[in-house]
Amino acid sequence: MFTVELNRENLEYDVHSLVQAFYPEEQVRVLIPESRPDKREELKNSVRIRVEVQEEGASLTVDGETFFWSRPREDADEALLEQGDPKVSFKCFLYRTLSRITGKSLPWGNLTGIRPVKIAYGLLEQGRDEDYILKYYRQKHYVSPEKAALSVDIARRERSLLADIHYEKGYSLYVGIPFCPTTCLYCSFTSFPIAGYRKMTDAYIDCLIREMEFVSRQCADRILDSVYVGGGTPTTLEPEQLDRLLGRLKELFDFETVREFTVEAGRADSITVEKLQVLRRHGVTRISVNPQTMKQETLDMIGRKASVEQVEEAFALARKAGFDNINMDLILGLPGETKEDVQRTVDRVVELAPDSLTVHSLAIKRASRLSQWILENGVSMLRNTDETMAAAAKGAQRLGMAPYYLYRQKNMSGNFENVGYAREGKSGLYNILIMEEKQTIAACGAGAITKRVYPDGRIERCENVKDVSQYIERIGEMIERKRVLLEG
Repeated sequence: MFTVELNRENLEYDVHSLVQAFYPEEQVRVLIPESRPDKREELKNSVRIRVEVQEEGASLTVDGETFFWSRPREDADEALLEQGDPKVSFKCFLYRTLSRITGKSLPWGNLTGIRPVKIAYGLLEQGRDEDYILKYYRQKHYVSPEKAALSVDIARRERSLLADIHYEKGYSLYVGIPFCPTTCLYCSFTSFPIAGYRKMTDAYIDCLIREMEFVSRQCADRILDSVYVGGGTPTTLEPEQLDRLLGRLKELFDFETVREFTVEAGRADSITVEKLQVLRRHGVTRISVNPQTMKQETLDMIGRKASVEQVEEAFALARKAGFDNINMDLILGLPGETKEDVQRTVDRVVELAPDSLTVHSLAIKRASRLSQWILENGVSMLRNTDETMAAAAKGAQRLGMAPYYLYRQKNMSGNFENVGYAREGKSGLYNILIMEEKQTIAACGAGAITKRVYPDGRIERCENVKDVSQYIERIGEMIERKRVLLEG
């Protein structure tokens, strides 16, 4: 572990993200003037990097060596990267210096946000051509040519897919089921092992329906474009519970305009013929059957109890049930996996031939058990490389898929990204909407976050409590939070 001492607040997220990306094997902490005295005392002896930001520039001291940067004059004839937002210019300096010190370059350069495609999307909306956008990514953010080109490609596809979406008069609906068969090693989502919550699930569904009833009334004058039932793992519910929830959902909302109705089946050990029949009966158009890896030893180690054979059987059951839009998720960089393991997983997935494929780079979340695992086993066991990313991309190409959405998270293995690939007509519309933040999303359930997008692009949010028992007890408060947001 080492500490970065920063003399100014509001930059700590960007400083932490970039320093952590250059030093993935370390646990990086950031001290700012507002840090608690006890924290400053605890970390003072581990300070390795000092960052001083002033109005005229900044300095960076690493292991006793100091580097300086002066902000250019407003009328200076500098490259694109030195113009505009002073924060971006500071991040350019920080990136250049850390790159020089470590001898590394990062595929996404100094970009620390989770939506890098929004840059290309926005510039295309302004009428900029591809050459300008590629130059913008490279000069202002040091993004590699490959990632810049991928961003432009996806942005063009997203614009086409969203062309008929009702932005101002429409919305999408998210319904969260926060239960899973078990909690995976890497998971930080709102999910609870179903075995310990069986007695609460009916009460949870009752409250979820109350929240859905409010949303249906509140959004009665809006057009519903997409519905996504996620989690957790929705198919941990019993068939009767799924039937009650989806039946009420279809009664409350007008599905005539819904272009996509997704339910995450997710875990193969939660999928049965009866549950698939319930989903089909209620008109679900898209489901996910997510292996993450096809290496049994890894599945056992990360806590996914379904076997590789169960994954294949669940996929076959879904096809037999009539689903023609099935997504599969993979995670690259799982503990101990080699490029050969990834290639074998990709080859087995290609044989199954799903309709879309979401390739995740493992993200190390503080709230997951993976953080403790890394402390005990070391980050070197997480291998995500250009080769493994390329293997997944080539697998998608073999299936006739093209990339259609992309996002990033903090502390991603290899500093890469998550990419969704799909065959023509099989893209996940909700996935694009949640990333590009162009439409209001009403979200119901424990831990769900509702986002209201205003015509001027402003976004406001309200969040439900994550704990299931608190959600049940405080459902009136959750509905009131929505009322304030959606009526304001």
